[in-house]
Amino acid sequence: MSSLVWFLVFVVCGCSFICDVKGSVSVEGTVVIDGESPIAETDENFVCATLDWWPSAKCDYGNCSWGNASLFNLDLKNVVFLNAVKAFSPLKIRLGGTLQDKVIYQTEDNKQQPCTPFVQNSSRLFGFTEACLPLARWDELNSFFNQSGALVIFGLNALHGKSIQANNVATGPWDSTNAASLIRYTIKKGYNIYGWELGNELSGNGVGVRIDVDPYASDTITLHGLIQDIYSRNNIITKPQIIAPGGFFDYNWFQQFLSKTVGSLDSITHHIYSLGAGSQGNLVEKILNSTVLDNGAGVFRDLNNIVKKSQNPASAWVGEAGGAYNSGRDGVTNTFVFSFWYLDQLGASSTYDTKTYCRQTLIGGNYGLLNTTTFVPNPDYYSALLWHRLMGKSVLSTSFTGSRKIRAYAHCAKKSQGITLLLINIDGNTTVNAKVDIHGRVVRMQNHSNIHPHHHMPRHHHRRSKGTPLHHNKQVSANNVREEYHLTPLGGDIHSQTVLLNGKKLTVDSSGVIPALDPVTVDSLEPLIVAPYSIVFVHMPNFDVSACM
Repeated sequence: MSSLVWFLVFVVCGCSFICDVKGSVSVEGTVVIDGESPIAETDENFVCATLDWWPSAKCDYGNCSWGNASLFNLDLKNVVFLNAVKAFSPLKIRLGGTLQDKVIYQTEDNKQQPCTPFVQNSSRLFGFTEACLPLARWDELNSFFNQSGALVIFGLNALHGKSIQANNVATGPWDSTNAASLIRYTIKKGYNIYGWELGNELSGNGVGVRIDVDPYASDTITLHGLIQDIYSRNNIITKPQIIAPGGFFDYNWFQQFLSKTVGSLDSITHHIYSLGAGSQGNLVEKILNSTVLDNGAGVFRDLNNIVKKSQNPASAWVGEAGGAYNSGRDGVTNTFVFSFWYLDQLGASSTYDTKTYCRQTLIGGNYGLLNTTTFVPNPDYYSALLWHRLMGKSVLSTSFTGSRKIRAYAHCAKKSQGITLLLINIDGNTTVNAKVDIHGRVVRMQNHSNIHPHHHMPRHHHRRSKGTPLHHNKQVSANNVREEYHLTPLGGDIHSQTVLLNGKKLTVDSSGVIPALDPVTVDSLEPLIVAPYSIVFVHMPNFDVSACM
Protein backbone atom coordinates (compact mmCIF):
# COMPACT_ATOMS: atom_id res chain seq x y z
CA MET A 1 0.00 0.00 0.00
CA SER A 2 1.21 3.53 -0.69
CA SER A 3 2.31 5.76 2.13
CA LEU A 4 -0.34 6.87 4.62
CA VAL A 5 -0.63 10.45 5.68
CA TRP A 6 -2.41 10.73 9.02
CA PHE A 7 -3.46 13.69 10.93
CA LEU A 8 -4.71 15.16 14.11
CA VAL A 9 -6.79 18.35 13.96
CA PHE A 10 -5.41 21.54 15.46
CA VAL A 11 -6.99 24.00 17.85
CA VAL A 12 -7.26 27.64 17.09
CA CYS A 13 -8.00 30.10 19.85
CA GLY A 14 -8.03 33.79 19.67
CA CYS A 15 -10.30 32.69 16.83
CA SER A 16 -13.63 31.34 17.92
CA PHE A 17 -14.07 27.90 16.44
CA ILE A 18 -12.35 25.84 19.11
CA CYS A 19 -11.58 28.35 21.83
CA ASP A 20 -14.59 28.46 24.04
CA VAL A 21 -13.80 25.32 26.02
CA LYS A 22 -12.95 26.60 29.50
CA GLY A 23 -13.81 24.04 32.10
CA SER A 24 -14.15 21.26 29.53
CA VAL A 25 -12.72 17.80 30.07
CA SER A 26 -10.15 16.50 27.58
CA VAL A 27 -10.27 12.84 26.57
CA GLU A 28 -8.28 10.65 24.21
CA GLY A 29 -9.89 8.69 21.40
CA THR A 30 -9.13 6.79 18.22
CA VAL A 31 -10.66 6.97 14.78
CA VAL A 32 -10.62 3.49 13.26
CA ILE A 33 -10.91 3.28 9.48
CA ASP A 34 -10.77 0.25 7.23
CA GLY A 35 -9.62 1.49 3.86
CA GLU A 36 -9.27 -1.85 2.08
CA SER A 37 -12.61 -1.66 0.23
CA PRO A 38 -15.83 0.36 0.40
CA ILE A 39 -18.63 -1.02 2.55
CA ALA A 40 -21.35 0.81 0.60
CA GLU A 41 -21.90 3.34 -2.15
CA THR A 42 -24.22 6.33 -2.49
CA ASP A 43 -25.33 8.19 -5.59
CA GLU A 44 -23.01 10.89 -6.81
CA ASN A 45 -25.68 13.37 -5.72
CA PHE A 46 -26.69 11.88 -2.38
CA VAL A 47 -28.07 15.03 -0.78
CA CYS A 48 -31.67 15.86 -1.70
CA ALA A 49 -34.25 18.29 -0.30
CA THR A 50 -38.00 18.55 -0.62
CA LEU A 51 -40.51 21.19 -1.63
CA ASP A 52 -44.01 20.68 -0.27
CA TRP A 53 -47.60 21.54 -1.09
CA TRP A 54 -48.61 22.72 2.42
CA PRO A 55 -50.30 26.16 2.26
CA SER A 56 -49.91 28.90 4.85
CA ALA A 57 -53.07 27.65 6.61
CA LYS A 58 -51.15 24.54 7.72
CA CYS A 59 -50.59 24.97 11.47
CA ASP A 60 -49.31 22.63 14.18
CA TYR A 61 -49.72 23.16 17.92
CA GLY A 62 -50.70 26.77 17.21
CA ASN A 63 -47.58 27.38 15.14
CA CYS A 64 -48.16 28.29 11.48
CA SER A 65 -44.70 27.81 10.01
CA TRP A 66 -45.25 27.37 6.27
CA GLY A 67 -45.81 30.94 5.09
CA ASN A 68 -45.52 31.17 1.32
CA ALA A 69 -43.41 28.03 0.92
CA SER A 70 -46.00 26.01 -0.99
CA LEU A 71 -45.25 24.84 -4.52
CA PHE A 72 -48.25 27.00 -5.47
CA ASN A 73 -46.89 30.33 -4.22
CA LEU A 74 -43.17 29.98 -3.44
CA ASP A 75 -41.23 33.03 -4.68
CA LEU A 76 -39.21 31.52 -7.53
CA LYS A 77 -37.58 34.85 -8.35
CA ASN A 78 -35.86 35.23 -4.97
CA VAL A 79 -32.13 35.50 -5.72
CA VAL A 80 -31.05 33.88 -2.44
CA PHE A 81 -33.28 30.91 -3.18
CA LEU A 82 -31.85 30.54 -6.67
CA ASN A 83 -28.27 30.86 -5.47
CA ALA A 84 -28.86 28.40 -2.63
CA VAL A 85 -29.93 25.71 -5.10
CA LYS A 86 -27.28 26.56 -7.69
CA ALA A 87 -24.55 26.19 -5.06
CA PHE A 88 -25.03 22.41 -5.14
CA SER A 89 -24.65 22.01 -8.89
CA PRO A 90 -26.83 19.97 -8.77
CA LEU A 91 -29.30 19.48 -5.94
CA LYS A 92 -31.94 16.77 -6.11
CA ILE A 93 -35.34 18.26 -5.23
CA ARG A 94 -38.33 16.07 -4.45
CA LEU A 95 -41.71 17.72 -5.01
CA GLY A 96 -44.33 16.11 -2.82
CA GLY A 97 -45.69 15.62 0.67
CA THR A 98 -48.97 14.77 2.35
CA LEU A 99 -51.18 16.80 0.03
CA GLN A 100 -49.68 15.48 -3.23
CA ASP A 101 -52.35 12.75 -3.32
CA LYS A 102 -55.02 15.46 -3.43
CA VAL A 103 -53.49 17.38 -6.36
CA ILE A 104 -54.89 17.11 -9.87
CA TYR A 105 -53.13 18.60 -12.88
CA GLN A 106 -54.55 21.06 -15.35
CA THR A 107 -54.54 19.74 -18.92
CA GLU A 108 -54.08 21.56 -22.19
CA ASP A 109 -57.55 20.60 -23.39
CA ASN A 110 -59.21 21.70 -20.16
CA LYS A 111 -57.68 25.09 -19.40
CA GLN A 112 -61.07 26.79 -19.15
CA GLN A 113 -62.06 24.81 -16.06
CA PRO A 114 -61.31 26.37 -12.65
CA CYS A 115 -57.87 25.39 -11.33
CA THR A 116 -57.78 26.38 -7.67
CA PRO A 117 -55.36 25.89 -4.73
CA PHE A 118 -56.10 24.12 -1.45
CA VAL A 119 -58.84 25.38 0.83
CA GLN A 120 -58.85 24.42 4.49
CA ASN A 121 -61.73 22.09 5.40
CA SER A 122 -61.49 20.03 8.57
CA SER A 123 -64.02 17.49 7.30
CA ARG A 124 -61.85 16.50 4.33
CA LEU A 125 -58.87 14.12 4.22
CA PHE A 126 -55.80 15.83 5.70
CA GLY A 127 -57.93 18.89 6.48
CA PHE A 128 -57.93 20.39 2.98
CA THR A 129 -59.93 20.19 -0.22
CA GLU A 130 -58.40 18.96 -3.45
CA ALA A 131 -56.33 21.41 -5.46
CA CYS A 132 -55.29 21.85 -9.06
CA LEU A 133 -51.80 22.55 -10.41
CA PRO A 134 -52.06 25.11 -13.24
CA LEU A 135 -49.84 24.40 -16.23
CA ALA A 136 -48.62 28.00 -16.02
CA ARG A 137 -47.29 27.29 -12.51
CA TRP A 138 -45.69 24.05 -13.72
CA ASP A 139 -43.96 26.15 -16.39
CA GLU A 140 -42.69 28.59 -13.75
CA LEU A 141 -41.40 25.79 -11.54
CA ASN A 142 -39.55 24.16 -14.40
CA SER A 143 -38.03 27.45 -15.46
CA PHE A 144 -36.59 27.74 -11.95
CA PHE A 145 -35.36 24.16 -11.95
CA ASN A 146 -33.69 24.64 -15.30
CA GLN A 147 -32.03 27.86 -14.19
CA SER A 148 -30.83 26.36 -10.91
CA GLY A 149 -29.72 23.04 -12.38
CA ALA A 150 -31.87 21.00 -9.97
CA LEU A 151 -32.63 17.31 -10.49
CA VAL A 152 -36.41 17.02 -10.06
CA ILE A 153 -38.39 14.15 -8.55
CA PHE A 154 -42.14 14.70 -8.89
CA GLY A 155 -44.61 12.94 -6.59
CA LEU A 156 -47.75 11.87 -8.44
CA ASN A 157 -51.26 11.56 -7.02
CA ALA A 158 -51.62 7.84 -6.22
CA LEU A 159 -55.20 8.17 -4.92
CA HIS A 160 -56.62 9.47 -8.19
CA GLY A 161 -59.54 7.27 -9.21
CA LYS A 162 -59.56 5.25 -5.99
CA SER A 163 -62.34 4.93 -3.43
CA ILE A 164 -61.57 5.33 0.26
CA GLN A 165 -63.39 2.80 2.41
CA ALA A 166 -64.59 3.15 6.00
CA ASN A 167 -61.43 1.42 7.24
CA ASN A 168 -59.32 4.08 5.46
CA VAL A 169 -58.15 1.64 2.78
CA ALA A 170 -58.09 3.05 -0.75
CA THR A 171 -59.38 0.52 -3.26
CA GLY A 172 -59.65 0.23 -7.00
CA PRO A 173 -57.00 0.81 -9.68
CA TRP A 174 -55.07 4.02 -10.01
CA ASP A 175 -56.49 6.28 -12.71
CA SER A 176 -53.34 7.31 -14.57
CA THR A 177 -55.08 9.50 -17.15
CA ASN A 178 -54.40 12.81 -15.42
CA ALA A 179 -50.78 11.90 -14.64
CA ALA A 180 -50.23 10.82 -18.24
CA SER A 181 -51.44 14.20 -19.42
CA LEU A 182 -48.95 16.01 -17.16
CA ILE A 183 -46.12 13.71 -18.28
CA ARG A 184 -46.88 14.27 -21.97
CA TYR A 185 -47.01 18.04 -21.43
CA THR A 186 -43.71 17.88 -19.54
CA ILE A 187 -42.02 16.10 -22.44
CA LYS A 188 -43.58 18.44 -25.00
CA LYS A 189 -42.11 21.43 -23.17
CA GLY A 190 -38.68 19.80 -22.90
CA TYR A 191 -38.64 19.68 -19.11
CA ASN A 192 -36.23 17.18 -17.61
CA ILE A 193 -37.55 15.05 -14.76
CA TYR A 194 -35.12 12.86 -12.85
CA GLY A 195 -37.81 10.64 -11.40
CA TRP A 196 -41.57 10.15 -11.09
CA GLU A 197 -42.64 8.99 -7.63
CA LEU A 198 -46.03 7.39 -6.95
CA GLY A 199 -47.83 8.31 -3.73
CA ASN A 200 -46.99 9.69 -0.31
CA GLU A 201 -47.22 7.75 2.97
CA LEU A 202 -49.85 5.31 1.72
CA SER A 203 -47.79 2.14 2.31
CA GLY A 204 -48.01 -0.15 5.34
CA ASN A 205 -50.46 1.34 7.84
CA GLY A 206 -50.48 4.59 5.90
CA VAL A 207 -51.05 8.09 7.24
CA GLY A 208 -54.74 8.95 7.03
CA VAL A 209 -55.30 6.38 4.30
CA ARG A 210 -53.45 3.33 3.01
CA ILE A 211 -53.18 1.10 -0.05
CA ASP A 212 -52.57 -2.63 0.24
CA VAL A 213 -49.37 -3.97 -1.25
CA ASP A 214 -50.89 -5.85 -4.22
CA PRO A 215 -52.78 -2.89 -5.72
CA TYR A 216 -49.85 -0.55 -4.96
CA ALA A 217 -47.51 -2.86 -6.85
CA SER A 218 -50.00 -3.03 -9.72
CA ASP A 219 -50.24 0.77 -9.83
CA THR A 220 -46.44 1.05 -9.87
CA ILE A 221 -46.26 -1.37 -12.80
CA THR A 222 -48.85 0.80 -14.55
CA LEU A 223 -46.69 3.89 -14.01
CA HIS A 224 -43.65 2.06 -15.36
CA GLY A 225 -45.54 1.06 -18.49
CA LEU A 226 -46.84 4.60 -18.90
CA ILE A 227 -43.34 6.08 -18.70
CA GLN A 228 -41.89 3.53 -21.10
CA ASP A 229 -44.63 4.18 -23.64
CA ILE A 230 -44.75 7.98 -23.50
CA TYR A 231 -40.98 8.52 -23.48
CA SER A 232 -40.39 5.93 -26.22
CA ARG A 233 -43.05 7.54 -28.42
CA ASN A 234 -41.10 10.77 -28.10
CA ASN A 235 -37.81 9.04 -28.96
CA ILE A 236 -36.36 9.68 -25.52
CA ILE A 237 -33.91 6.90 -24.74
CA THR A 238 -33.01 7.78 -21.15
CA LYS A 239 -36.09 7.33 -19.00
CA PRO A 240 -36.73 8.94 -15.61
CA GLN A 241 -36.57 6.76 -12.53
CA ILE A 242 -39.72 5.06 -11.26
CA ILE A 243 -39.86 5.64 -7.50
CA ALA A 244 -42.27 4.40 -4.81
CA PRO A 245 -43.88 4.15 -2.28
CA GLY A 246 -42.68 7.17 -0.29
CA GLY A 247 -44.03 5.83 2.98
CA PHE A 248 -42.95 4.73 6.43
CA PHE A 249 -40.97 1.53 6.57
CA ASP A 250 -42.92 -1.65 7.20
CA TYR A 251 -40.70 -4.74 6.85
CA ASN A 252 -43.26 -7.17 5.44
CA TRP A 253 -44.99 -4.60 3.23
CA PHE A 254 -41.70 -3.36 1.71
CA GLN A 255 -40.42 -6.93 1.24
CA GLN A 256 -43.56 -7.92 -0.65
CA PHE A 257 -43.60 -4.69 -2.64
CA LEU A 258 -40.07 -5.33 -3.91
CA SER A 259 -40.94 -8.89 -4.89
CA LYS A 260 -43.98 -7.73 -6.87
CA THR A 261 -42.33 -4.83 -8.77
CA VAL A 262 -39.26 -6.51 -10.27
CA GLY A 263 -38.46 -4.73 -13.52
CA SER A 264 -40.80 -1.80 -12.82
CA LEU A 265 -39.12 -0.01 -9.90
CA ASP A 266 -35.81 1.88 -9.77
CA SER A 267 -35.83 3.21 -6.21
CA ILE A 268 -37.79 2.26 -3.10
CA THR A 269 -38.34 5.26 -0.81
CA HIS A 270 -39.14 5.51 2.87
CA HIS A 271 -39.74 8.42 5.25
CA ILE A 272 -38.11 9.14 8.61
CA TYR A 273 -39.40 11.13 11.59
CA SER A 274 -37.52 9.16 14.23
CA LEU A 275 -37.55 11.91 16.89
CA GLY A 276 -41.32 11.90 17.28
CA ALA A 277 -43.71 14.86 17.24
CA GLY A 278 -42.42 18.40 16.96
CA SER A 279 -44.42 19.24 20.08
CA GLN A 280 -42.22 17.08 22.30
CA GLY A 281 -40.06 18.96 24.77
CA ASN A 282 -37.21 16.47 24.81
CA LEU A 283 -36.10 16.72 21.19
CA VAL A 284 -32.67 18.16 22.06
CA GLU A 285 -32.06 15.43 24.62
CA LYS A 286 -32.82 12.85 21.93
CA ILE A 287 -30.53 14.51 19.42
CA LEU A 288 -27.65 14.50 21.90
CA ASN A 289 -28.23 10.88 22.95
CA SER A 290 -25.88 8.37 21.32
CA THR A 291 -28.27 5.48 21.90
CA VAL A 292 -31.11 7.31 20.14
CA LEU A 293 -28.82 8.08 17.21
CA ASP A 294 -27.62 4.48 17.05
CA ASN A 295 -31.18 3.16 17.08
CA GLY A 296 -32.09 5.53 14.26
CA ALA A 297 -29.91 3.49 11.91
CA GLY A 298 -32.05 0.38 12.38
CA VAL A 299 -34.42 1.14 9.52
CA PHE A 300 -31.47 1.66 7.12
CA ARG A 301 -30.05 -1.71 8.11
CA ASP A 302 -33.40 -3.52 7.81
CA LEU A 303 -34.26 -2.08 4.40
CA ASN A 304 -30.74 -2.78 3.15
CA ASN A 305 -31.12 -6.41 4.19
CA ILE A 306 -34.39 -6.67 2.26
CA VAL A 307 -32.91 -5.04 -0.84
CA LYS A 308 -29.82 -7.29 -0.81
CA LYS A 309 -31.96 -10.45 -0.58
CA SER A 310 -34.48 -9.32 -3.20
CA GLN A 311 -34.29 -10.09 -6.91
CA ASN A 312 -35.46 -6.53 -7.45
CA PRO A 313 -32.46 -4.30 -8.35
CA ALA A 314 -34.20 -1.20 -6.94
CA SER A 315 -32.05 0.89 -4.61
CA ALA A 316 -33.01 2.37 -1.24
CA TRP A 317 -33.74 6.07 -0.83
CA VAL A 318 -34.82 8.21 2.07
CA GLY A 319 -37.56 10.14 0.31
CA GLU A 320 -38.42 12.49 3.17
CA ALA A 321 -36.79 13.09 6.56
CA GLY A 322 -37.61 15.96 8.85
CA GLY A 323 -36.69 14.31 12.13
CA ALA A 324 -39.73 15.61 14.05
CA TYR A 325 -43.13 15.33 12.36
CA ASN A 326 -45.82 18.02 12.20
CA SER A 327 -43.45 20.64 10.78
CA GLY A 328 -40.57 20.18 13.24
CA ARG A 329 -39.95 22.50 16.18
CA ASP A 330 -38.94 26.14 16.06
CA GLY A 331 -35.69 26.71 17.93
CA VAL A 332 -34.56 23.11 17.42
CA THR A 333 -34.99 21.73 13.90
CA ASN A 334 -33.97 25.05 12.33
CA THR A 335 -30.91 25.66 14.54
CA PHE A 336 -27.34 24.40 14.88
CA VAL A 337 -28.23 21.50 17.18
CA PHE A 338 -30.18 19.81 14.42
CA SER A 339 -27.04 19.39 12.32
CA PHE A 340 -25.92 16.77 14.84
CA TRP A 341 -28.95 14.64 13.99
CA TYR A 342 -28.99 15.48 10.29
CA LEU A 343 -25.33 14.76 9.55
CA ASP A 344 -25.46 11.62 11.65
CA GLN A 345 -28.42 10.50 9.54
CA LEU A 346 -26.49 11.16 6.34
CA GLY A 347 -23.55 9.21 7.71
CA ALA A 348 -25.55 6.28 9.06
CA SER A 349 -27.81 5.91 6.01
CA SER A 350 -24.86 5.98 3.62
CA THR A 351 -23.17 3.08 5.44
CA TYR A 352 -26.21 0.93 4.58
CA ASP A 353 -26.11 1.65 0.86
CA THR A 354 -28.80 4.34 0.84
CA LYS A 355 -28.38 6.09 -2.51
CA THR A 356 -30.24 9.37 -1.86
CA TYR A 357 -31.38 11.20 1.29
CA CYS A 358 -34.10 13.86 0.91
CA ARG A 359 -34.33 16.40 3.71
CA GLN A 360 -37.74 17.74 4.64
CA THR A 361 -37.59 20.57 3.62
CA LEU A 362 -35.57 22.85 1.39
CA ILE A 363 -37.90 25.59 2.59
CA GLY A 364 -41.07 25.48 4.66
CA GLY A 365 -42.05 24.40 8.16
CA ASN A 366 -39.62 24.62 11.05
CA TYR A 367 -37.17 22.18 9.50
CA GLY A 368 -36.26 23.99 6.29
CA LEU A 369 -32.67 24.28 5.12
CA LEU A 370 -33.65 27.87 4.30
CA ASN A 371 -35.55 30.37 6.43
CA THR A 372 -39.17 30.40 5.26
CA THR A 373 -39.45 34.20 5.29
CA THR A 374 -36.00 35.48 4.33
CA PHE A 375 -34.66 32.46 2.38
CA VAL A 376 -31.41 32.88 4.35
CA PRO A 377 -29.73 29.51 4.99
CA ASN A 378 -30.18 27.83 8.36
CA PRO A 379 -27.17 25.91 9.77
CA ASP A 380 -28.23 22.60 8.21
CA TYR A 381 -27.97 24.13 4.75
CA TYR A 382 -24.23 24.56 5.19
CA SER A 383 -23.93 21.09 6.70
CA ALA A 384 -25.67 19.68 3.63
CA LEU A 385 -23.54 21.70 1.22
CA LEU A 386 -20.27 20.62 2.84
CA TRP A 387 -21.34 16.99 2.75
CA HIS A 388 -22.34 17.36 -0.91
CA ARG A 389 -19.00 18.88 -1.86
CA LEU A 390 -16.66 16.75 0.25
CA MET A 391 -18.11 13.26 0.79
CA GLY A 392 -17.75 10.99 -2.21
CA LYS A 393 -19.76 7.93 -3.24
CA SER A 394 -17.57 5.26 -1.65
CA VAL A 395 -18.24 4.70 2.06
CA LEU A 396 -15.49 3.45 4.38
CA SER A 397 -15.95 1.41 7.53
CA THR A 398 -15.35 3.91 10.34
CA SER A 399 -15.72 3.88 14.11
CA PHE A 400 -14.54 5.87 17.10
CA THR A 401 -13.31 4.48 20.40
CA GLY A 402 -12.79 6.48 23.57
CA SER A 403 -16.03 8.45 23.65
CA ARG A 404 -19.59 7.51 22.68
CA LYS A 405 -20.25 11.18 22.12
CA ILE A 406 -18.16 11.28 18.93
CA ARG A 407 -19.91 10.21 15.74
CA ALA A 408 -17.40 9.32 13.02
CA TYR A 409 -17.87 8.71 9.28
CA ALA A 410 -15.43 8.56 6.37
CA HIS A 411 -15.84 8.44 2.60
CA CYS A 412 -13.48 8.60 -0.32
CA ALA A 413 -13.16 12.29 -1.15
CA LYS A 414 -15.53 13.67 -3.77
CA LYS A 415 -13.92 14.56 -7.08
CA SER A 416 -10.54 14.66 -5.36
CA GLN A 417 -7.78 12.41 -4.10
CA GLY A 418 -7.77 10.88 -0.64
CA ILE A 419 -10.55 10.65 1.92
CA THR A 420 -12.87 12.94 3.85
CA LEU A 421 -13.56 12.34 7.53
CA LEU A 422 -16.58 13.69 9.41
CA LEU A 423 -16.45 13.95 13.22
CA ILE A 424 -19.47 15.11 15.24
CA ASN A 425 -19.02 15.93 18.92
CA ILE A 426 -22.40 15.87 20.69
CA ASP A 427 -20.78 16.49 24.10
CA GLY A 428 -20.83 20.09 25.29
CA ASN A 429 -18.21 19.58 28.00
CA THR A 430 -15.59 17.37 26.40
CA THR A 431 -12.74 18.18 24.06
CA VAL A 432 -11.54 15.11 22.17
CA ASN A 433 -7.92 14.49 21.19
CA ALA A 434 -7.86 11.80 18.53
CA LYS A 435 -5.46 9.28 17.12
CA VAL A 436 -6.11 7.39 13.92
CA ASP A 437 -5.96 3.63 13.41
CA ILE A 438 -5.70 2.24 9.91
CA HIS A 439 -5.94 -1.53 9.54
CA GLY A 440 -4.98 -2.02 13.18
CA ARG A 441 -1.95 0.24 12.99
CA VAL A 442 -2.04 3.39 15.10
CA VAL A 443 -0.28 6.29 13.46
CA ARG A 444 1.13 8.50 16.20
CA MET A 445 1.89 12.15 15.67
CA GLN A 446 4.79 14.05 17.10
CA ASN A 447 4.13 15.55 20.52
CA HIS A 448 3.28 19.25 20.34
CA SER A 449 3.53 20.08 24.02
CA ASN A 450 2.88 23.75 23.32
CA ILE A 451 -0.55 23.18 21.79
CA HIS A 452 -3.59 23.07 24.03
CA PRO A 453 -7.21 24.23 23.89
CA HIS A 454 -6.31 27.86 24.58
CA HIS A 455 -3.34 28.21 22.28
CA HIS A 456 -3.26 30.50 19.25
CA MET A 457 -2.73 29.37 15.67
CA PRO A 458 -0.62 26.20 15.53
CA ARG A 459 2.83 26.22 14.07
CA HIS A 460 3.14 26.02 10.29
CA HIS A 461 -0.50 26.99 9.77
CA HIS A 462 -1.20 28.11 6.23
CA ARG A 463 -4.46 29.38 4.85
CA ARG A 464 -5.24 29.66 1.20
CA SER A 465 -8.15 30.99 -0.80
CA LYS A 466 -10.27 28.65 -2.85
CA GLY A 467 -8.50 27.54 -5.99
CA THR A 468 -5.08 28.77 -4.87
CA PRO A 469 -2.42 26.04 -5.12
CA LEU A 470 -0.42 25.06 -2.08
CA HIS A 471 3.23 26.07 -2.33
CA HIS A 472 6.00 23.83 -1.09
CA ASN A 473 8.27 25.16 1.63
CA LYS A 474 10.53 23.63 4.22
CA GLN A 475 7.85 23.74 6.92
CA VAL A 476 4.68 22.56 5.15
CA SER A 477 4.70 20.75 1.81
CA ALA A 478 1.77 19.95 -0.42
CA ASN A 479 2.34 16.31 0.45
CA ASN A 480 1.80 16.89 4.16
CA VAL A 481 -1.35 18.94 4.54
CA ARG A 482 -5.05 18.53 5.09
CA GLU A 483 -8.05 20.84 4.74
CA GLU A 484 -10.38 21.37 7.69
CA TYR A 485 -13.90 22.74 8.05
CA HIS A 486 -14.93 23.36 11.67
CA LEU A 487 -18.60 24.18 12.24
CA THR A 488 -19.66 25.75 15.55
CA PRO A 489 -22.71 27.78 16.64
CA LEU A 490 -22.54 31.51 17.15
CA GLY A 491 -21.69 32.30 20.76
CA GLY A 492 -21.51 28.60 21.58
CA ASP A 493 -25.33 28.47 21.62
CA ILE A 494 -26.50 25.26 19.96
CA HIS A 495 -29.93 26.88 19.45
CA SER A 496 -28.38 29.58 17.28
CA GLN A 497 -29.49 29.89 13.67
CA THR A 498 -26.09 31.31 12.77
CA VAL A 499 -23.17 28.98 12.14
CA LEU A 500 -19.43 29.71 12.13
CA LEU A 501 -17.04 28.05 9.71
CA ASN A 502 -13.51 28.05 11.09
CA GLY A 503 -14.54 30.89 13.38
CA LYS A 504 -16.06 33.03 10.63
CA LYS A 505 -19.80 33.77 10.54
CA LEU A 506 -21.48 32.43 7.41
CA THR A 507 -23.78 35.09 5.99
CA VAL A 508 -25.38 35.84 2.64
CA ASP A 509 -24.16 39.14 1.23
CA SER A 510 -26.32 42.03 0.05
CA SER A 511 -26.42 40.59 -3.47
CA GLY A 512 -27.78 37.29 -2.23
CA VAL A 513 -24.56 35.38 -2.82
CA ILE A 514 -24.03 32.22 -0.76
CA PRO A 515 -20.72 32.55 1.16
CA ALA A 516 -17.67 30.58 0.10
CA LEU A 517 -16.97 27.57 2.28
CA ASP A 518 -13.20 27.83 2.46
CA PRO A 519 -11.14 25.45 4.58
CA VAL A 520 -8.12 26.12 6.71
CA THR A 521 -5.07 24.28 5.44
CA VAL A 522 -3.08 22.56 8.15
CA ASP A 523 0.13 20.62 8.62
CA SER A 524 -0.90 16.97 8.91
CA LEU A 525 1.34 16.57 11.94
CA GLU A 526 -0.75 18.97 13.98
CA PRO A 527 -2.96 17.27 16.56
CA LEU A 528 -6.62 16.53 15.95
CA ILE A 529 -8.75 18.23 18.59
CA VAL A 530 -12.52 18.27 18.31
CA ALA A 531 -14.10 20.98 20.41
CA PRO A 532 -17.30 20.50 22.46
CA TYR A 533 -20.51 20.78 20.41
CA SER A 534 -18.70 21.02 17.11
CA ILE A 535 -18.66 19.37 13.70
CA VAL A 536 -15.48 18.84 11.72
CA PHE A 537 -15.01 17.81 8.08
CA VAL A 538 -11.41 16.92 7.29
CA HIS A 539 -10.27 16.39 3.71
CA MET A 540 -6.98 14.49 3.45
CA PRO A 541 -6.00 14.62 -0.23
CA ASN A 542 -2.79 12.67 0.25
CA PHE A 543 -4.24 9.84 2.28
CA ASP A 544 -4.13 6.81 0.02
CA VAL A 545 -6.26 3.76 0.75
CA SER A 546 -7.00 0.95 -1.68
CA ALA A 547 -10.76 1.59 -1.44
CA CYS A 548 -10.27 5.00 -3.07
CA MET A 549 -7.58 4.24 -5.62
